[in-house]
Amino acid sequence: MQALIVHSHPEARSFNGTLTRTARDTLTAQGYSVTVSDLYAEGFDPVEAPAHYPRRTDHTRFSPLAEQRHAWQSSALPTDVQREIRRLEQADLLLLQFPLWWHAAPAMLKGWFDRVMVSGGLYTSRMRYDAGYFRGRKALLSVTTGAPASALEPGGRGGDIQALLWPLHYSLHYLGFDVLPPYIAGGIQGHGYQYRDDGAFSQHLQTQQDNWRKHLQQLHALSPLPFPGWNDWDETGRARGSAG
Repeated sequence: MQALIVHSHPEARSFNGTLTRTARDTLTAQGYSVTVSDLYAEGFDPVEAPAHYPRRTDHTRFSPLAEQRHAWQSSALPTDVQREIRRLEQADLLLLQFPLWWHAAPAMLKGWFDRVMVSGGLYTSRMRYDAGYFRGRKALLSVTTGAPASALEPGGRGGDIQALLWPLHYSLHYLGFDVLPPYIAGGIQGHGYQYRDDGAFSQHLQTQQDNWRKHLQQLHALSPLPFPGWNDWDETGRARGSAG
């Protein structure tokens, strides 16, 4: 079995770094061969731009999706995108590790989706959802938040964490993945900002790390999140049976 961890945090000594190392070791102990894409450390460029496509299909105006399709068809994708796609294609399990910044994933991770999930290659108008490129593979989010877990419930001051993660979950479903329930490590703050004294905060981090390890050890028992598929929509894209 193969696992790919896409790590999106600029500091190797962060708690996100700890969780990535914990995941690598825990999955390895379960028989996985684990690859880590450390986006910041590897210098991944998250900004889609004309410079990535020297062999343009249209030099008069830049259409990112058209250039992605052309590069896929002509085997001229940027080197870093080719590397990430190879890693994805080899993985039975995709794990995204990141902090919640401004109620969303870091721009680095969003840019990874923008550039790596290539139009015409990893999705088409009919190769989506339950007919997606990565159908049969599993995906999982591991997220750290500054707000405590109690503030991330529906109506909480931090926002409903399930609603905040929905765009990423739905994007993974769009690509065909079976999306497993996420792991949320709440109440994680940088140096000088923790809610507890140093001793209590250190214990809190240890508990979160232990819970993450247990979450990974129980992946086989987790049911994927429910999403609609092609048969749930009519020809207009509306849910079947809706008032419209």
